[in-house]
Amino acid sequence: VAARLLERLGMEVDVAGDGRQALELFAQRRHDLVLLDCQMPVLDGYQTAAALRAGESRNEHVPIVALTANAMAEDRARCLSAGMDDYLAK
Repeated sequence: VAARLLERLGMEVDVAGDGRQALELFAQRRHDLVLLDCQMPVLDGYQTAAALRAGESRNEHVPIVALTANAMAEDRARCLSAGMDDYLAK
């Protein structure tokens, strides 16, 4: 749903089926924003965000936003501590 809405706004969207695939897509080209589901298979959103941040240069910070069904304050804190910039509950 999010991909379709963004495409309707004229944005190019890459969709990954799991965290490892997300890292591969991210390595292939520059992205302006990363939306991560926290419950992805292979690597979850927390692990994927941490890996993206670990590979980031000092001069390049891509915003990472969690999209998750988890809506508790501690869930938001976990997202931020994993390196995400923001958090949206579904």
